Amino acid sequence: MPLAKEVVRAAALEHGVCIRPIALRRTDVATGQTEIIDVPCGATLASVCPTCAERKRQLRMAQCREGWHLTEEPALDADEPNDWQRALVEIRADVTKQADAAGGSEREQLAADLAALDGEITRAGVRGNVDPDKPNRRTRSTRRRQDVADLPRRPVEARTVGKAYTGPDGKTFRPSLFVTLTLPSYGRVRSDGTPVDPAAYDYRRAARDALHFSKLVDRFIQNLRRLVGFDVQYFAAVEPQRRLAPHVHLAIRGTVSRTELRQVAAATYQQVWWPSCDEPVFGDDAAPVWDADLGAYVDPDTDAVLRTWDEALDDLDADPAAEPVHVARFGVQVDAKGVLVGSDDAKRCIRYLAKYLNKSAHECHEPQGGAERGHVDRLMDELRYEPCSPACANWLRYGVQPKNARHGMRPGHCKAKAHRRTHLGYGGRRVLVSRKWSGKTLADHKHERRAWVLDLLGETDGGPDPDRYLWEHVRPGDPDVPSISHRLLRAVAERVRWRGALDAAKARADGQLGNSATPGRAA
Repeated sequence: MPLAKEVVRAAALEHGVCIRPIALRRTDVATGQTEIIDVPCGATLASVCPTCAERKRQLRMAQCREGWHLTEEPALDADEPNDWQRALVEIRADVTKQADAAGGSEREQLAADLAALDGEITRAGVRGNVDPDKPNRRTRSTRRRQDVADLPRRPVEARTVGKAYTGPDGKTFRPSLFVTLTLPSYGRVRSDGTPVDPAAYDYRRAARDALHFSKLVDRFIQNLRRLVGFDVQYFAAVEPQRRLAPHVHLAIRGTVSRTELRQVAAATYQQVWWPSCDEPVFGDDAAPVWDADLGAYVDPDTDAVLRTWDEALDDLDADPAAEPVHVARFGVQVDAKGVLVGSDDAKRCIRYLAKYLNKSAHECHEPQGGAERGHVDRLMDELRYEPCSPACANWLRYGVQPKNARHGMRPGHCKAKAHRRTHLGYGGRRVLVSRKWSGKTLADHKHERRAWVLDLLGETDGGPDPDRYLWEHVRPGDPDVPSISHRLLRAVAERVRWRGALDAAKARADGQLGNSATPGRAA
């Protein structure tokens, strides 16, 4: 017999209820009455919460569909700042002036106040930073590598919409593209993605390509825009192949010839100008140690301070014969197909783009046997000591202090997600969306979906008065918090009520449309 709590969980999933709700206590400041309110957890992985993950996936599909075949430029006008945002910036200006004139401990305290104010300004709905730090960027030669072809560069027009074409019948249409880019081969593989000869498979190159894949995709888009001459917009999803190498699917607005796409892919590369990390300087049993007095890592045998990250880059800049530690490139396989708005191909491509968005990278292709598990293990062994960023703890293994080094760092134990088995070396975002794709943020799309439902039901989205209520997270063991099963049952009942009201509203709307139609059309 099934357990009662499992039956409740199954019922919640069937009715689209979050199974890991976050309990918040809402207090009415006027009456003092308290109430426990459940909010969805917002998980993006089906293994954590299938309901929230599916909701996020559907939202991404709506975002992709809305921006793919636009016929007019998206509106990108920002809202005017409100009074509260202006007031926060004015307070920030006063504290900034005080921090500039202060010193010592007072300056540190004011710096903490500035950080808190920046967080409050962001929560007030301001995008970006009001006082961004100017990065100290190193400049390198922009001359292209000799082993790649040059790309022609055209002036980029201020447009994001593709060209319109007129057919023989006089109809106008705007096709778009669905493009797939893959990484090169690291050795022969079988149909299940495992290498024919694991000893000859280039796991190091595979690991480094995965770590820098997101930057390679950015380079491709930059080169494509320079070649075609307009601001190409895209919606992209990154997922692993059977051989575990990441590849990207892109929905591109407008058309580009397949010849130009292949030309751009062949000429795109990402150079990684880092200190050498091919041969370790320290072994696992003799890792550098932290010196609290110096605030730096030192050699365990000689007590010599390790080179800082900036010093290592200075040495690299001073060497005229220096080469990049890695050069990432795309493979020769470039797939592209034209897609028309509203066609079955468009719907199929959108579903394909969102197919694995609610799964982690390692869940896309579950290992089915010992050979596949061994392939994953060898890749993770290579990734364990491979530096993933300037702040990676693995730089200690190669005699360099990581950027912003701190106590407790150990080679082989970097906490970045690229080193986790669930990510397979890819540490970037799984969904890549250009800024002018639809002219809306994901929150805007979510609000539109909610507004459509409320409008259909004839309700308003006024929401509770923010000045009337106080919100706080409940603590484990609070006596006024019902059990999770009780809260799920309550949510299921509310969901059933909403679904019934929505179905009734749809039926009324369909009836009104049918009554207003002509008899012939109604039939």
